[in-house]
Amino acid sequence: MTSPHLPPLRPGATVEVFFDGDCPLCMREIRMLQRKDHTGRIQLTNIAAPGFDATAYGTTQAELMARIRGRRADGSWIEGVEVFRQLYAAIGWRRTVAVSRLPLISHLLRAGYTLFARNRLRLTGRCAPDGTCALPAPRAAKQPS
Repeated sequence: MTSPHLPPLRPGATVEVFFDGDCPLCMREIRMLQRKDHTGRIQLTNIAAPGFDATAYGTTQAELMARIRGRRADGSWIEGVEVFRQLYAAIGWRRTVAVSRLPLISHLLRAGYTLFARNRLRLTGRCAPDGTCALPAPRAAKQPS
């Protein structure tokens, strides 16, 4: 899916990742990517940030929270394991990407990520004591005082 109306990636970025900044495990990965991205090829977009508007990207907050999504410089969307492949390619981890494309490994990674994505809120301690896990409401941008 592409759209000419999406905000463009910043110059030099080859991939944009939409991540949940309230997810501790997700933030570990994002911090690692920030440290390794010496050439600025990754654009980070925190979907939990106050004022983030998923509709500006032609999607919903629920879709972005359901599984990791990314966007290539050409505007095409990617999701799941392919996002990680693009991110790792951007930081020069080409061998890791190549190994992740081997049929058995690719299948295991997709299955593992799908399981994680379904249980991410529970695994990161963001469910109610009764076990219900609801998506957090979008936070409004702070108004200037």
